[in-house]
Amino acid sequence: MSTRLRVVIRGAVQGVGFRPFVYRLAQSLQLNGWVLNCAEGVFIEVEGSKEILDQFLLKLQREHPPRAFIQSLEYSLLDAVGFVGFEIRESASNGAKRTLVLPDIATCPDCLSEIFDPSNRRYRYPFTNCTNCGPRFSIIESLPYDRSNTSMKKFSMCPECTREYEDPADRRFHAQPNACPVCGPQLALWDERGKIITCRDAALKAAVEEIRAGRIVALKGIGGFQLLVDAQNDEAVRRLRARKHRDEKPFALMYPRLEDVQKVCDVSMLEERLLLSPESPIILLRRRRNALSTLAPSVAPGNPSLGIMLPYTPLHHVLMHELGCPVVATSGNLSDEPICTDEREAVERLAGVADCFLVHDRPIVRHVDDSIVRILLGRELVLRRARGYAPLPLTVPLEPEEPTLAVGGHLKNTVAFSVGKNVFVSQHIGDLETQESFQAFHRVIHDFKRLYEVQPRTVVCDLHPDYRSTQYARESGLNVVSVQHHYAHVAACMAENEMEGELLGVSWDGTGYGPDGTIWGGEFLLTSDASFTRVGAFRTFPLPGGERAIKEPRRSALGLLYELYGSDAFDQGFVKQSFTDSEQRLLEQMLQNNLHSPRTSSVGRFFDAVAALLNVRQRLSFEGQAAMELECVATELDTEERYSCGLLAGSILTVDWSAMMTELLKDTGKGVPVARIAAKFHNTLAASVLEVARHIGQTRVVLTGGCFQNRLLTERTVTLLRREGLQAYWHQRIPPNDGGIALGQLYAFAREQRAVSSKLNVVEDIV
Repeated sequence: MSTRLRVVIRGAVQGVGFRPFVYRLAQSLQLNGWVLNCAEGVFIEVEGSKEILDQFLLKLQREHPPRAFIQSLEYSLLDAVGFVGFEIRESASNGAKRTLVLPDIATCPDCLSEIFDPSNRRYRYPFTNCTNCGPRFSIIESLPYDRSNTSMKKFSMCPECTREYEDPADRRFHAQPNACPVCGPQLALWDERGKIITCRDAALKAAVEEIRAGRIVALKGIGGFQLLVDAQNDEAVRRLRARKHRDEKPFALMYPRLEDVQKVCDVSMLEERLLLSPESPIILLRRRRNALSTLAPSVAPGNPSLGIMLPYTPLHHVLMHELGCPVVATSGNLSDEPICTDEREAVERLAGVADCFLVHDRPIVRHVDDSIVRILLGRELVLRRARGYAPLPLTVPLEPEEPTLAVGGHLKNTVAFSVGKNVFVSQHIGDLETQESFQAFHRVIHDFKRLYEVQPRTVVCDLHPDYRSTQYARESGLNVVSVQHHYAHVAACMAENEMEGELLGVSWDGTGYGPDGTIWGGEFLLTSDASFTRVGAFRTFPLPGGERAIKEPRRSALGLLYELYGSDAFDQGFVKQSFTDSEQRLLEQMLQNNLHSPRTSSVGRFFDAVAALLNVRQRLSFEGQAAMELECVATELDTEERYSCGLLAGSILTVDWSAMMTELLKDTGKGVPVARIAAKFHNTLAASVLEVARHIGQTRVVLTGGCFQNRLLTERTVTLLRREGLQAYWHQRIPPNDGGIALGQLYAFAREQRAVSSKLNVVEDIV
């Protein structure tokens, strides 16, 4: 089956023989398509089998011309359009030219060689960079991208750096952050009160000794602070958990070298490419079975996967080389707060968390978290889009008629601006739970307006009236357009897969505001040219305690049992074991009288309920924990067994899970292994997508929403759909979770605008 690969490459890729290289590579692999230069970089589209496209992608990065440097490479897999032959197209010069702010770029091989060369003047200098790497988005204050418009303006270049900067033959020609130990930023190690202990290279060496001694070091990185601790010291990791109030959520790790990662995790070719890429994100990798590991058990308790990254700045490279062991490298913040970017702020906000602070005097203009990516079904799936990716634009099939702002959802918030067909999606902002995070949300919007000189006339938001992002939109004074949460998820996936028209959107997550007064989350939406129709949903059940059920899967399980058995649910062994007598009496009154027990179709809460019934997880310490642990259990067994699951016809199709749950509860009673039950549960959910698609008669199916972060669920669903000849689409560059909502809001608005314009044109023609 032929697939189209679209690649956008930015960096030193023009005037270096890059297009002829691409032409020869495509010819050698017998791929059809084209390559062209434009103001933004090099664009490539080729078609062929997935296996050959993977080879093409890897060879692009490994075998490119020696004078070329890839600063960013983003790719998407799309439907084939039937290219014939391969051509070098005429360079695109038409259309508006807009300066793009590049993301922060991982250290290039040339700079890496210099910082480990004792004879080089930048030996061990932690702020080494050139035109091919280094800070960009985190230091720019305004456009154009000149040193005077960055946080490097306070550092005057020495004569040697000036010579490099002014020499067209030097790779530091017009490298705006150019610096060296003589004239550039410097390190300092502070104690927990902000008092200087030591400076420069001695500060780095002292920080290494602090980590070796089991202490927690707050490191000022490229886009904010990280908290570092020896990942092999369980007592130190547990102390970090206690201080950060992060009981069980897995920590991200940084390893010194790729070879170290390969000893503990399975690393595919595509995962290796990502680890070594200019984007250098955190990658979710599968632990190797029976691998000898010295990692502390508390790093990722009970999780078969690890989130791993390699050093991506000179500071990280020198520190990790000196240390020689993996570290926990987690965001320098407290729960629900944005990461710290200023050293004085960090001393105040991280008081009682960090034992010391490794800081520097280059100001961070904006916070940028580490991105998170996983390889799923042979392609990248971005789960958190930040460093290395933001703020590169996405090109969407439709553009709003005027600059538009979308403010996203409440959790995992991002915002987006449309400027023509480019959509600039912000870096990850986070959950808008605290005043600090809401202030960060305001700053990012102001920041984008100033950087791109955009004054939107319309703001698009979620339907939920209590979301802080929605409240911001209502108070903005702009024209406000509301888009239903799950339709925004579907529209986001459509936008990045270049899809229009009618298709079946499967949008599954934890919570979304339903216009019918219920909590949506298990939705089947049929799109039209302008909007959507809700054609199916999971059977609803009550959530006793409302929002409390989100943090207590046992409550979702009780609501499910009550929907099945009524008051007899309280005779079930699970209920008697999971709740005290007083809790049972109170909850029964709530359910019988329909008090504080909103109904939901949420598949996210359905996952919670099953996890609780199988005693996998009764209470959560972080969002999505129960579903994640249920997926981990299910991956222990490879089976295609499934439970029964019926469809009920009515005003909409209802996925009736009653037979599934009856059979599942029988299995638990018979002592069937939990792994087998969990696997059958995942298979049944996947089968429900196929059954609804067949019933609706749609061959194109979009999978979106936070539930499709689940690797097993997505793989099983796509496999079933493909086996039956249906086309499955899922996310690639934009997260399936609420981090993609802002893009979906913009695309949904553009689709509606086009439909209105078409109607007006028809009326004008008639008149």
